[in-house]
Amino acid sequence: MGSDLALLHDAAAEIGTLPAGSRVLDVPTGSGVALRGVRPGQGIEVVAADISTTMLARASATAKRLGVADQVTPTLADVGDLPFGDATFDLVVSFTGLHCFPDPRRAIEEMVRVLAPGAALTGSSLFTDTGQRWVPLRVAGTRAGVLGPMCTSAEARRWLHEAGCDEVELALHGALGYFRAVRAA
Repeated sequence: MGSDLALLHDAAAEIGTLPAGSRVLDVPTGSGVALRGVRPGQGIEVVAADISTTMLARASATAKRLGVADQVTPTLADVGDLPFGDATFDLVVSFTGLHCFPDPRRAIEEMVRVLAPGAALTGSSLFTDTGQRWVPLRVAGTRAGVLGPMCTSAEARRWLHEAGCDEVELALHGALGYFRAVRAA
């Protein structure tokens, strides 16, 4: 997809910098790519949330393979209506998922809602303004029912601010955009 996946792996590494007792939400967890950032024995809790039981099983297998299953709680959840209280997570990660959600704005609102003040939301997504080269990918994905309505990077940036983030970074790289936003303290 013309994107440097090292950027995704670097973002996942942020999980490994968190102190014991921290709570992380990974939504959608998918196959558990973000779990590569968890250190064995780190003493954190990662809630690996997804709407697909198949993806939850894959994430659980990834956690076991990485030796971090004791820190991972697979949870069936809809990002548009997260079953968690306000300000309950120290980090929310959402890798290559925003473009799949049926309502990306609502997903951003929910992910920011569950962030503790001063905590970060980091992730990646396909955006509709990544260039003409990626239009066939977006059209095929939408027709196949794999991609949701998606959004532009400017819309995502605006929605992050409107949801309560005061620091928003977003950069396009190939077909993907990488973002990091901090909830206002």
